[in-house]
Amino acid sequence: MKRAALLLGLTLMLSGTAYAEEPAVRLYAAGSLTTAMTEMARAFTASGGALVTTVFGASGLLRERIEHGEAADVFASADIGNPQVLARAGKAETPVIFARNRLCALAAPGVDVTPETLLDRMLEPGIKLGTSTPKADPSGDYAWQVFEKAEKLRPGAFAVLDAKALKLTGGPQSPQAPPGRSTYAFLIGERKADIFLTYCTNAMQVTREVAGARMLALPEPLAVGASYAFTVVSPARLSAARFALFVMSTQGQEILAQHGFTPVALR
Repeated sequence: MKRAALLLGLTLMLSGTAYAEEPAVRLYAAGSLTTAMTEMARAFTASGGALVTTVFGASGLLRERIEHGEAADVFASADIGNPQVLARAGKAETPVIFARNRLCALAAPGVDVTPETLLDRMLEPGIKLGTSTPKADPSGDYAWQVFEKAEKLRPGAFAVLDAKALKLTGGPQSPQAPPGRSTYAFLIGERKADIFLTYCTNAMQVTREVAGARMLALPEPLAVGASYAFTVVSPARLSAARFALFVMSTQGQEILAQHGFTPVALR
């Protein structure tokens, strides 16, 4: 009901208004949305909407930047929690879930692992296990949910995984990939991790960039899903409301699907 009410409100706000000379939409979005939202921004502008400028990064860090006064119009997060923090503080509108993702295991070239042996391999002392940074990046929080599920299967697993996980992305001081390479392709290519828990969309991209890298679905007992939500930070700006509606449109949802996300508004 809240989602429907917000979308109805945005639609009514836009009724009868013109597109001419609208200011650019300042989009802050999760790093895992980089390719999808870059295409989304181009498609929105091509359809007659305003120019969209983008800032990508870890959702928790982007939320902090908005809290500290940076001028964003739309915040697209890899979870619903960070947009809810802004909404509860009166800094943004009610969040709307616009896509879903899943956590996968990304295996470096030459690493012998299957979905069935994944937990055993992650627990091995010699295996470097990469994750993102909890609290700063929802991907890290989702990885720790995997660890909690592992504990139910193998008592003592959580402590082992919690201690050995290498928080390689999503933090303020995380290493940056060289120009032209994605962060995960760089880390796997340089063998900073043997197995990396990351979004399936990220893992899929790496398999196209790094020969021999493999994406593995998490077995059902370890499976963790991710809900992506946006919030309009500046609801008075019509260009921001228009972009939010475009994300939920058929064209916007199809763009997300093409990049491996599960859309929520397509039948």
